[in-house]
Amino acid sequence: MTVRVVLADDQPLVRAALEMIISETPDIEVVAEAGTGAEAVRLTEELHPDVVVMDIRMPGMDGIEATCLITAGPGQTRVVVLTTFDDDDYVYASLRAGASGFLVKDMALDDILAAIRVVAAGDALIAPSVTRRLIAEFAGRREPAPAPAPAPAPAPAPQRLGGITDREREILTLIGRGLSNTEIAAELVISMATVKTYVTRLLSKLDARDRVQLVILTYETGLVTLPR
Repeated sequence: MTVRVVLADDQPLVRAALEMIISETPDIEVVAEAGTGAEAVRLTEELHPDVVVMDIRMPGMDGIEATCLITAGPGQTRVVVLTTFDDDDYVYASLRAGASGFLVKDMALDDILAAIRVVAAGDALIAPSVTRRLIAEFAGRREPAPAPAPAPAPAPAPQRLGGITDREREILTLIGRGLSNTEIAAELVISMATVKTYVTRLLSKLDARDRVQLVILTYETGLVTLPR
């Protein structure tokens, strides 16, 4: 199946370069180009692409606001942010807006194409160069915990995690730490197929769109924290 893509970037040369690369890829097709966030939203509503490759800094409506509108819409279009600016605030804001991927423009072209395929298939991908900072950003944005009472009783599991099993919690923790399915399988000495089954269950039980939302959840609930 061909992945239908809208390219959103205010620089025509960037769009032209990406379109030229994608045109040589048989399983990905550029169906439209946008120079602003507002145009990207309009084209998404009209064409229902599988993926929008979205820049952040654009005139008028920026890529983050456009991403929020696209992912909140009734369609199934997913967003990959592709930008020169891998600033921590941009990473966090993009993923909170609903992006399924965050890539930087100095990545290898084959990696960018692979990321488009991954996101179109329903998974998520973050450039390795920003993953550690992303985790730090999540932890840094959490509200400070109140001072504990003397000799507190064990805290109950966060409400949203109450419906998962101990094994699912273990795997969710490893996802939050940034491990891939392959690394999780090796860590727990289980098969890749088993890991994929658990990930699918977690997505369903926690009503998460993709792996990125699972990572966010582990930090928001305190299941994973940075070492002090």
